[in-house]
Amino acid sequence: MIKRTLTFVVLLAALNTNAQTQSIKATIDAGQAGSPISKRIYGQFIEHIAGIINTGIWAEMLEDRKWPHPRHSLDKNVIGRQQRDTLICSSLHRTKRIPGGDMALDLQARAILDQMAGMGNPPVNELSVSEARQGSVAMAAMQGPPEPVAGVEDRKLSGPGGDLPVRIYMPFGEGPFAVLMYFHGGGWVIGDIESSDGLCRSLANAAGCIVVSVDYRLAPEHPFPAAVDDAFHATLWAAANASSFGGDPLRIAVCGDSAGGNLAAVVAQIARDRGEPAIRFQLLIYPVTDAACDTPSYSENAEGYFLTREAMHWFWNHYVQKEADRSHPYASPLRAGNLADLPAALVITAEYDPLRDEGERYAERMRAAGTPVQLRRFDGMIHGFFTMGAVIDQGRIAIQQSAAALRTAFELRQTK
Repeated sequence: MIKRTLTFVVLLAALNTNAQTQSIKATIDAGQAGSPISKRIYGQFIEHIAGIINTGIWAEMLEDRKWPHPRHSLDKNVIGRQQRDTLICSSLHRTKRIPGGDMALDLQARAILDQMAGMGNPPVNELSVSEARQGSVAMAAMQGPPEPVAGVEDRKLSGPGGDLPVRIYMPFGEGPFAVLMYFHGGGWVIGDIESSDGLCRSLANAAGCIVVSVDYRLAPEHPFPAAVDDAFHATLWAAANASSFGGDPLRIAVCGDSAGGNLAAVVAQIARDRGEPAIRFQLLIYPVTDAACDTPSYSENAEGYFLTREAMHWFWNHYVQKEADRSHPYASPLRAGNLADLPAALVITAEYDPLRDEGERYAERMRAAGTPVQLRRFDGMIHGFFTMGAVIDQGRIAIQQSAAALRTAFELRQTK
């Protein structure tokens, strides 16, 4: 019986250029000495999917509604009209919906989901922590080829729990530059600096700012509030030491996706509560904001759309190990009694995401408290699309729109 723990990794690695495929395959192989994964099947799958992507057949299949896996096909009438390049460009107004129903699932997102379903890979909530982390190694492949930046520097800070690694990405041009603190996603359990390398490079170039990626401690080895402590400590350090790496301490923003969006929101609350550091902007990408996991989107998108309800339970159980801590606003920022006086924010959500409603509720509550907020729901999208720009067009669009919001925020005159 062939163990299929990393089959999903193979798909992710295959969705890029040959050079990236080989690089990621080598990384996985190096860490899989003695693994029961069949190298023959691994190689065949890599060759099959990589050939499809690299020859341009991927785009043709999307156009014709034909998918790479022979077990999966989709009638043209199922998808319906695809909505592209649509955002909400003002605070809590949503894009126009199709009369009589929700927006159809994006074609590219559907193709990815069909591939995942066809592979029969066990869900993350049935894996050990170690297996889940192995399966996240190749997520970087979905971000596309890494963009060149002016410079990259790894540093180790003296953090609350020991060494705290950060990676600093420098944009091209003359500084001092605004600084974007980035906290990766992964349910506080998986992910690291390497898995977000491509995205951080893209953000540095698109926004013209320094990006500081924080390798915060992961659960369950380091449960709540370890990740929060690391994220806030790194932000304090960046503000105090910005001049040492070409940054402007008066122009700092926080950013994160999923669990990283949770950390970015919490860091902004802590900075307000403690009076430092001054944070200019929040970029919250489908953020986790409440441990309750009981919104309508959790029911509507419970399974079948990449992130599942059971997966979120698995992540929360590893992250917050004391029941009383789940209602703490630094774990569930939506539970905060006061959301006034926070930095302006852009909150991005995805229609087919269990986290959709809690992210939008957080945006609504901040706005009601007087915080300037833009909420942008990407219709037809699934959780994770922001980091899938190599295979989902809307991911690239979201990065560009986020960069535009950051540029605007960094250029505004500070009034406080």
